[in-house]
Amino acid sequence: MKNAISLGAIVMLLSLPLPALAGATHVTLYKNPHCSCCEEYAAYLRKTGFEVDVKETGDLQGITLKAGVSEQLEGCHTMFVEGYVVVGHVSAEIMSKLLKERPPIVGIAIPGMPSGVPGMTGRKTGLVTVYEVSKDKVPTVYAVE
Repeated sequence: MKNAISLGAIVMLLSLPLPALAGATHVTLYKNPHCSCCEEYAAYLRKTGFEVDVKETGDLQGITLKAGVSEQLEGCHTMFVEGYVVVGHVSAEIMSKLLKERPPIVGIAIPGMPSGVPGMTGRKTGLVTVYEVSKDKVPTVYAVE
């Protein structure tokens, strides 16, 4: 009976999503106080296993530029996760890819507010490019989703 209980506990642990086993990855999301899509995006991240701390700011552009992101890559919110900056409505899959690969870059960004990406209403009309943010380089493509 003892072995059956232990086996059951192991099976239950293995069926949990990876973030539940490892502890949720903490994200700090800075947003404009009047932006509602950022709240939708934070809710999306929470559903996918991230722990999200939302902070409202009147200086989102200053935070983004100070993090090393150029104006051409600005989005409606800027996040910090495990030493990286993530701008815009990047999917949980791409963020997990970034955290797994740990490339020597500043972060990643989806500029603007494209329709159909996590947290944005509307229909996705095509592929969305996620750009790599580096200190001394012109932005290059990190992923396409």
